[in-house]
Amino acid sequence: PVVVAEQNVAPGAANRLLARFARASAVSFEGTPLPRSVVTGNPIRPEFAALADAEGRARSRRALQIPEGRRLVVVTGGSLGALRINEAAVAALDHWRGREDLVIHHVVGRRDWEKISAMVPADLGSMDYRAVPYEDDMPGVFAAADLAVCRAGSSTCFELAAARLPSILVPSPHVTADQQTRNARRVADAGGAVIVPDSETDAARLVREVDGLLGADERLAAMRSALAHLARPDAAGAIARLAEEHARD
Repeated sequence: PVVVAEQNVAPGAANRLLARFARASAVSFEGTPLPRSVVTGNPIRPEFAALADAEGRARSRRALQIPEGRRLVVVTGGSLGALRINEAAVAALDHWRGREDLVIHHVVGRRDWEKISAMVPADLGSMDYRAVPYEDDMPGVFAAADLAVCRAGSSTCFELAAARLPSILVPSPHVTADQQTRNARRVADAGGAVIVPDSETDAARLVREVDGLLGADERLAAMRSALAHLARPDAAGAIARLAEEHARD
């Protein structure tokens, strides 16, 4: 017996073919067009959900040494990085220069590290900007953060949901069937994110979106509540149970 597991809203060609013969299709999002679909969510590391409560957030902020009263924005394009996001984030630093209420944790990615590092202004005043080529503890960073700016791969969407972290999603235009835009729309439609197209991502747009959300506490709270409904922390178990159910038939 075959059970298909599909990460994205828009299934790939291999899964569209295999699903015709499958006993069930484990899908991450409602409405994924595969036969005999069962919504399970997408498996993620359990730490994202484990740190989502107030205690986990406080512990993560202490570990990152985030000063009391400062808002933490995490910017990431994945392990390799996303040049469009990286350039917009660094260009936005001039606007945020001197702010005492903001911490930017910028996961640049190894591919763009040298280029982006050279672009960072020498003097940011009292603003706290932290750049790293790679982040080993993304669950801890997500738990401590108030807002994320990132791509919209399926795993990232479910990590954000598990962490209850509102986001500005910049879908990658370089994926099959525009999958990331479709993923991002599901998160945005649920109320947990704002979408900014890659082609519109620049410093001015990033500043407008970040400042607008950080200045709207009630909206951020509503986004966190929406993400709680979207999260599926037991996705791995749900897929395993589905596979075992059909293996016994």
